[in-house]
Amino acid sequence: STQRGNIYDRNGIVLAQNVASYDVVITPAYLPTDPGTTENIYRELSALIDIPVTNGVINDTTVKFFTPCQTDFGIKEIVLIGDTNEPFSPVKIKCNVTQEIAMTIRQKENEWQGVGVAVQQVRQYPTGNMTSEVIGFLGPITAEDEAYYVDRGFVSNVDKIGFAGVERELNDILMGKNGSRLIEVDNAGKEIRDVEPPVEAVPGNSVTLTIDSRLQSAARTALISEIEYWNTYLGRIQSQNGVVIAMNPKTGEILAMVSYPNYENNRLERLIPEYYYNQLSQDPLKPMLNYAIAAEQPPGSVYKIVAAIGALNEKVVTPEQQLECPGTISVIQKFSPNDPGTPRLYYSYDRAGHGICDFLKGFRLSDDVYFYKIGGGFNEEVPGTGLGADRLAEYAKALGFDRYTGIELPGEVQGLIPDPTWKRIYRAENWSTGDTYITTIGQGYVLATPLQVLQSFAILANDGKYMQPTIIKDVLDSQGNVIKPFEPTLVWDITKDPLINELDDNNKPTGTKYVVEPWVVDKVKEAMRLVVVDGTATKAFPNEEIPSAGKTGTAEYCDNVAQLKDLCKPENWPTHSWYVGYAPYDDPEIAVVAFVYNGGEGASVAAPIVGKVLEAYFELKAIDSASGSNSTSTTLP
Repeated sequence: STQRGNIYDRNGIVLAQNVASYDVVITPAYLPTDPGTTENIYRELSALIDIPVTNGVINDTTVKFFTPCQTDFGIKEIVLIGDTNEPFSPVKIKCNVTQEIAMTIRQKENEWQGVGVAVQQVRQYPTGNMTSEVIGFLGPITAEDEAYYVDRGFVSNVDKIGFAGVERELNDILMGKNGSRLIEVDNAGKEIRDVEPPVEAVPGNSVTLTIDSRLQSAARTALISEIEYWNTYLGRIQSQNGVVIAMNPKTGEILAMVSYPNYENNRLERLIPEYYYNQLSQDPLKPMLNYAIAAEQPPGSVYKIVAAIGALNEKVVTPEQQLECPGTISVIQKFSPNDPGTPRLYYSYDRAGHGICDFLKGFRLSDDVYFYKIGGGFNEEVPGTGLGADRLAEYAKALGFDRYTGIELPGEVQGLIPDPTWKRIYRAENWSTGDTYITTIGQGYVLATPLQVLQSFAILANDGKYMQPTIIKDVLDSQGNVIKPFEPTLVWDITKDPLINELDDNNKPTGTKYVVEPWVVDKVKEAMRLVVVDGTATKAFPNEEIPSAGKTGTAEYCDNVAQLKDLCKPENWPTHSWYVGYAPYDDPEIAVVAFVYNGGEGASVAAPIVGKVLEAYFELKAIDSASGSNSTSTTLP
């Protein structure tokens, strides 16, 4: 068999490796011919490995379902089955014994004729559940994949393939290629000769990830401790799951990716225990789902950067233009241009309102009414439909929403950015003014993954440049030589690449596209800095040493879980907690998103998590600088 490649973090810390596993085997044909001698071997071996000499009844049914190392049969019964099938082939009596037991058996090989130790490679994950959502685990070749792998020289029920995470997505890189021997055997299975020269196995390549396991640990600790703090403080289980992702916005490297709860992949390394797999599969918290890329959630106010960029770029408002921001506004709800409409109230999260708002004030205080008006228009203050649903969707897509990021992990979902056409097709309803309002603030039908949300902020932090998110730093050959080094990949630059469709009066593309003006990106970045200095996140960053910028989000939701718990009360839905931040503000090295399911206010729950991760990053950077290392940063080409 080939040897699977290792997986390392960016500092060379082993995240997945192969270790020796020792299995006790007996070759029936090589046992002593004297029954008494064989009986003595069985008794002594039984005492050593704690397998009874005899146990169970052999019949057609029990033999049919016999699986070595997963049976209650005694030594005699296992040997009998092996002798009946292939007497010259070793049959496993007990798997994964200690090295001490293996050495004892090898020392007794002359006395215990026919008894031996088979050594096989099994996967080990030194960091366990700290990184399992990224690394994944192995499993047997499935029936649907059998033809593919058998054609490539792999053996069903022997070789393993990646079942999740990097192990699955990079399986062909890590797996290598089996060697082969074509031999002639007699009718008892005894080897006679090689029919043709053996083919040597080709070991798999290893992979160095962009993940920093130290930052991963800090992010996981920050998330879990914050969740536990609020559960204790409130005296109830408020939240049980969340996400933290850290990225270098200039290179797209993922420095940490935490999805909580997850699973212990070391419990799945040799055999996949049915009880544990069922426990994971049936858990309502879905610990096998990587929420960072596979969970679509309403983003809430972190999505306001879309309307902010769009409204300034389209000159719906100017940065200095002042709008009234009361706690409530009455809007004529229209479903078509000729619809006379009916009045409906729309509320800000702060019913007292924020007085008069220019762009910076509306953004730093995350004023809902301000964004309602620029997104959907309001009387003479913001004439017409404001930015409008279709143009809002254009800017959302330019910031990476409603598309797969292409991260090298399985299970990524696309998210959803709704527009009037989508609603007519999938909801059989016309779009209303209210749909535009709530879409503007990241509610309604809007769905995004935490990675998409982080990516949108990373684009702005990087002055409009969308760098391809990646978790692969290098690919190494079996000798440890880099054969595919990391190179940052620019997907697009919203300030240079024309991405925004010009729309006519019927909101149809004219064929002309244009860019986002650089000053617009700068103004939104300035607003994000004010969120920390004098806005919704100020309390979460009281003693800021490294200047940062960010945006809070508190997203109302009413999913199946909330409905089952009767949490969806009129005008009082439960909320998810979001925060995205990056630092340093003037030259960003790291961007971080925190999402806490049912966490409540973004400023209170998610923002402190991001603060702790940023602090950990710069502490690690100082440590690395003092030691001459360059672990957390990447030199641009």
